[in-house]
Amino acid sequence: MLDKEVEAMNKEPKGGQSGVLGEELRQVRALHRLTLRQVEEVTGISNAYLSQLETGKIAQPSPNYLYKLAEVYRLPYDLLMEKAGYIARSLQRDEQRPRRTLAGTALAFLEDVTEEEAAELAAYLAYVRWKSGKTS
Repeated sequence: MLDKEVEAMNKEPKGGQSGVLGEELRQVRALHRLTLRQVEEVTGISNAYLSQLETGKIAQPSPNYLYKLAEVYRLPYDLLMEKAGYIARSLQRDEQRPRRTLAGTALAFLEDVTEEEAAELAAYLAYVRWKSGKTS
């Protein structure tokens, strides 16, 4: 993976919840190695709109757009709806499971990860957990 992509994926999201959604969508697009124009071609959503969404200028994209993005990025539609604020999970359920990120979910559905990349990801995750004191 390119250094720029890794750096972009590790950047702290800016703004409120919409900024978080937009930043996570940008990370997922980077994981799939897609440009805004490529996503536009597949979804019919203009690259200008996609850019505004990724920068948090659009607070709550329509469910129709979220469905199209879920299909392209191979993400669960309900997760995108939750991230956009359309679905609220119960507190009891939230306490039982860790928060899912779009990038983490996208990684689980990537089909073109080589064995070498998977090993590097595992090693990097082990390092990050070691650094933060989280070991399992």
